[in-house]
Amino acid sequence: MAGGIWDYENATGYATGVDLTGYRVEATDGRVGKVDAHSEEVGDAYLVVDTGLWIFGRTVIVPAGTVNRIDHEDKSVWLDLTTEQIKASPEFDSATHEDADGHRRIVASYYQGIV
Repeated sequence: MAGGIWDYENATGYATGVDLTGYRVEATDGRVGKVDAHSEEVGDAYLVVDTGLWIFGRTVIVPAGTVNRIDHEDKSVWLDLTTEQIKASPEFDSATHEDADGHRRIVASYYQGIV
């Protein structure tokens, strides 16, 4: 993962400026939810994924470096993660998200052990 976990560098189909909100999110072994929001900020890019009822309504942050490909025609984002990895990931918390460094450390700590 040359660009690190906070960059879309390895994502096939990624295009700057395209709104991914509402895109379906697929893990390597099935659907996990939809994109609620996303960031394209260089070195701090991520998806906010609403897992819906799949994990009791959890919302999680997924670093852009875990995105394998984006299909704009199909409106889907494919991750290099399993559903279990996403299920075990830190839950999005708007309070800690406002503390970008703190939240980023929590999320990075989890995903750096995986990717």
